[in-house]
Amino acid sequence: MKKILITGGAGFIGSHVVRLFVNKYPAYHIFNLDALTYAGNLANNEDVANASNYTFLKADITDAEHIDQLFAEHQFDGVLHLAAESHVDRSITDPLAFVKTNVIGTVNLLQAAKKHWAGNFEGKRFYHISTDEVYGELHNPEDFFTETTPYDPRSPYSASKASSDHFVRAFHETYGLPVVITNCSNNYGPNHFPEKLIPLMINNIIQKKPLPVYGKGENVRDWLFVIDHARAIDTVYHNGKNGETYNIGGFNEWKNIDLVHLLCDIMDQKLNRPAGDSRKLITYVTDRAGHDLRYAIDAHKIMNELGWEPSLQFEEGLNKTVDWYLANEKWLQEVTSGNYQNYYQNMYQNR
Repeated sequence: MKKILITGGAGFIGSHVVRLFVNKYPAYHIFNLDALTYAGNLANNEDVANASNYTFLKADITDAEHIDQLFAEHQFDGVLHLAAESHVDRSITDPLAFVKTNVIGTVNLLQAAKKHWAGNFEGKRFYHISTDEVYGELHNPEDFFTETTPYDPRSPYSASKASSDHFVRAFHETYGLPVVITNCSNNYGPNHFPEKLIPLMINNIIQKKPLPVYGKGENVRDWLFVIDHARAIDTVYHNGKNGETYNIGGFNEWKNIDLVHLLCDIMDQKLNRPAGDSRKLITYVTDRAGHDLRYAIDAHKIMNELGWEPSLQFEEGLNKTVDWYLANEKWLQEVTSGNYQNYYQNMYQNR
């Protein structure tokens, strides 16, 4: 039985990957490693928690000794590395936390894999999941990020992810470690912690709170349904070529303000509120420092070489996402209590 370590498997994207692998591959034993920080939630994995091929490991990837012990104990055959500090705003207020987790944590995993696979790389794979933000900002409306776009990180978050990407490639080139890397656009869908745009807006609309929009809301992002991302990760892990990078995107660009307007209209309909009611909650706040104007992924490589493509149009995916949050208000209430309230006030209400 292959033993697969998935780091960050109690988080948003990681939990969807864990559930997919546990259910789709009964011949694999899936080890879900998570430090259970503010965005990690074991409730995200409740439906597989008792599966015979699933084990949860509470650990911090910044603890090199513990990571080494886990590799020695369980003899993992593969690593899907999703654990990361991922919110740009938090990286601006505390960049060192992002260096510690995203850079040092990644190197700890690479070191452990190199040591315990001991040059016998047959059947092994280290898969590093990254972001499109490492590429910087697109200025020409006709341009897209490709796998050969030069790195130009503009925030502490993207700089930390760019550094981790480079370390993964360096371990491949220097030691021959079998690696693949993917850089994905913005994800949305169920189980998303409400510090990010879409779940934040859904939560605030439900509670009739202000909807904070940075600047004039003209920043453009490419959006991908999280289950489509999990499918892409499955595809790359099993069929990708060692040493290669694959960009994952939805060919689905939206200005933030247009997305918020659409979300308001969907929510008004589903909550039986008057048309336009939620749009009145929109509040423009001081723009984020160094806020890149546009990201957009060219995903033709993964589509043409590996046969993956997005399955949902954005409006359909957004409706599914809203339906999930409305059906899981208890989950939403639990994750928005305590420390998140203090964070939210400092980040948005004081701007």
